[in-house]
Amino acid sequence: MTTRRDVFTGAAALAGVSALPGAAPAQTPDPRYSACALQVVCDAVNQDSTVEAARARMMASIQRIGRQIATTKAFLRTFNGTELKLVCLPEYFLTGFPLRESREEWKAKASIDIGGPEYEALSALAQRFGVFIGGNLYENDPNFPELYFQANTLISPSGDTVLRYRRMISLYTPTPFDVWDQYLDIYGYDAVFPVADTEIGVIGTIASEEILYPEIARMHALKGAEILLHPTSEVGSPNMTVKDIAKRARAIESMAYIVSANSAEIIGTPVPAASTDAMSKIVDWNGRVLAEAESGESLNANAVIDLPELRATRNRTGMANLLTRLPLAAFTPGYEAGVGAEPDSMAGRGMLSQDEALARQRGVIDRLRERGVFQD
Repeated sequence: MTTRRDVFTGAAALAGVSALPGAAPAQTPDPRYSACALQVVCDAVNQDSTVEAARARMMASIQRIGRQIATTKAFLRTFNGTELKLVCLPEYFLTGFPLRESREEWKAKASIDIGGPEYEALSALAQRFGVFIGGNLYENDPNFPELYFQANTLISPSGDTVLRYRRMISLYTPTPFDVWDQYLDIYGYDAVFPVADTEIGVIGTIASEEILYPEIARMHALKGAEILLHPTSEVGSPNMTVKDIAKRARAIESMAYIVSANSAEIIGTPVPAASTDAMSKIVDWNGRVLAEAESGESLNANAVIDLPELRATRNRTGMANLLTRLPLAAFTPGYEAGVGAEPDSMAGRGMLSQDEALARQRGVIDRLRERGVFQD
């Protein structure tokens, strides 16, 4: 993977080379590029009665998405003259979400293996089209064989997975916090909020409703994230929704781009298909919506990413440089004294049922009431 250091080193070496006689002066590559929050239909595996049928449906979806990426790349090259280098896909774009399935049934049918055929097929798309592909999948981990995680991943044009973030806040799906001690022993804290330093910028990612929690975006921003990918599957509405408001807020707070891809529809379930639709967008660090998709499958949420301008903004003094003005040490005691979900709720016991998950949440509410944080 080419890093920014490689780019700078190469540029310094070339600076001392004179142009060949009669040759045109070398042009500096444009650091700007196109990103697209690709709004695609999710063909849900809930309708499949066997694991084999579900896996076949996933592979068919990958092939369909590959054709859409190819078309998007060709269109943007002729439309705005820039190369498509970053694609964000929606939340659980290959499977949809569990409905009547038990946790164990969903793990068998919809949760894929790291390095398995689905990942290999997505890797092949990234290599074929020379793009970074970000998205969200249900994923198995051999270190936690009884669980599955909801993972945001980023696959580079080399085909390597350069970013893997497991969703940290979920009411029903297992998270690293549910097996906290063991997770930290295996992966370390740096893997909890990872960023990828790539040739197209430092990239972090946020899963779906986690956009509502400032801490998730902030943890990635404090590690240098300039672009926050947001795979989501959310209510489509002509009104401002809580998630839609939060996208702008997180971009401003983090001084970063938000690339947010929503499902065009989720088909194959009893839920009305267009309940999730539209709302895909790219937001800049001032909270400005650069592009947005209406309903249906769409490449319209595309925009040119201007990293030099973002970096210049982050390096200026003044009131607008929000990240440099945070008194982080002042917040630490308040967080430490707070009451929240407790870690390791699934350690050594497997996945909680829906009723158990709600009981856990009720316990947090009761403790907040005892402390006087919540009132009758």
